[in-house]
Amino acid sequence: DAQDDAAKMTAGIEDLITRKVSAILVNPTDSDAVVPSIEKANAAGIPVFTVDRGANGGVVVSHIASDNVAGGKMAAEYLCKAIGGKGNVVELQGIAGTSAARDRGQGFNEYMSANCKDAVIVAQQTANFNRDEGLSVFENILQAQPEIAGVFAHNDEMILGAIQAAEAAGRTGIVFVGFDAIDDAVAAVKEGKLAATVAQQPALMGQLAVQTAVLYLNGDKVEAYIPVALSLVTR
Repeated sequence: DAQDDAAKMTAGIEDLITRKVSAILVNPTDSDAVVPSIEKANAAGIPVFTVDRGANGGVVVSHIASDNVAGGKMAAEYLCKAIGGKGNVVELQGIAGTSAARDRGQGFNEYMSANCKDAVIVAQQTANFNRDEGLSVFENILQAQPEIAGVFAHNDEMILGAIQAAEAAGRTGIVFVGFDAIDDAVAAVKEGKLAATVAQQPALMGQLAVQTAVLYLNGDKVEAYIPVALSLVTR
C-alpha cells in the first residue's frame, strides 16, 4: 500500500522489479509519477497491468477499470434531475494527476454543460479524496456560497465530509452525490443523508486484473482496456 504517496509507490515497484516478479498489477497514486517505474519494469521484461487508475506513459499490457467518464456523467444526470435542472452546484475534486479524478470530472462537467445549462458550477476545489479535507473545504465553500442546490464529489470520502460540514452549519436542502459506494456511503444513502453514489465493483476489478495477468502470462491475447460496469445507488 503506497498510502497515496508517489515516492512510496516508486520504492515498492522497484522492490518488485528487483525480486523479478512475473507481473506487476498497480493502482497508481499519480498517473504521471508512476511512469518511470513502469518504464523500469518494461526494461526488465516484466508485464505491467493498471487497475482502477491508469498511467500516462510506459507500456501497460492492459488497463482494468470502471468507465470513470461514464460514472461522472451518471452522477451529473442524477444530480441535474434532483435539483430540477437549476441552481448552484459544487464539485469536490479528487487528487490532481489521478486518472480517476480527471475522468470523473470530465464526465460530470461534459454532461452538466451540455444538458443542465441552468445549473451553475460555483466552486470546483480539490479535497484530495479525503474525508477531513472534504469537511474543511466544504466549510469554506458554505461560507462563500449562501445558496447551494447540489454537490458532486469524486469519491464518497469527500462527500461524507461535506455532509458533516453542512450538518454542522445547519444548511439543509442540498443534494449530495458521491462516487464509490463504500459502506459508510451506502449507509448514508439508506439514512437519506446522501442522495446517490456511483457504485464501482472493486472486488471484480481486482479479480479481472489477476485473471487478465494470468491469461497473458499463459500466452493468451488480452484486451488493452477491460471496462468494469458501474451502477447508481439510490435509496
